[in-house]
Amino acid sequence: MVQVIGHRGIAGLEPENTLRSFRAAIALGVDYVECDVRLTADRRLVLLHDDTLDRTTDATGPLADLSFEQARRIDAGHGQPIPTLDELLALIRGRCKAHLELKAPDTPEPVLRLVQARGMLADVVLTSGDTERLRRVRALSDAVAIEHIFADPPPDAIARALSVGAQRISVHHTHCTAAYVTAAHAAGLQVIAWPPNTVAEMQAAIALGVDFICTDRPDILIEYLRQ
Repeated sequence: MVQVIGHRGIAGLEPENTLRSFRAAIALGVDYVECDVRLTADRRLVLLHDDTLDRTTDATGPLADLSFEQARRIDAGHGQPIPTLDELLALIRGRCKAHLELKAPDTPEPVLRLVQARGMLADVVLTSGDTERLRRVRALSDAVAIEHIFADPPPDAIARALSVGAQRISVHHTHCTAAYVTAAHAAGLQVIAWPPNTVAEMQAAIALGVDFICTDRPDILIEYLRQ
């Protein structure tokens, strides 16, 4: 059966990339939560998708310009602070696993250090759409799982994923085809479709044979899979 990844928690219902959103996804029984990792000016690992604060918080400007103390005072939605990666790791331990997207160029080393320090290498997948960033991850660790993200995969997508030692490849569901899934599976890669958010989109992805669905509405997907 396809496995369920809560995209930024349950981003369709809760403020994305907040502990409130991740708790809601975990309560539903997701297999994984997905989040986006960035660094503050003083190099604290926090969770935020965009490089600026404008879309998802009550502040504006680049996150990278702020200290952790400054970032922590920002409202990321419903009074939720911007969480740290360490808080997420503590939350998921023994409950589910996580896809950690490395959103900034300087994230691979500190993310790996923290995950290793917490003894949770087996509980995470490090993801990115940047091939060189993932190459750095693999050079730092043979043990961690890697996922290469492609919105619209180029002809060499599978080769690029294999070149960084990835186990998984992610593609936007609107560009996911049966031929692509078959080719990825033949190369030994598992396939993630993201983010189908309606039953029709989820059914289409499942029919293609994908291994994982990363969705803003894991509640809808889990209910559909139970039927």
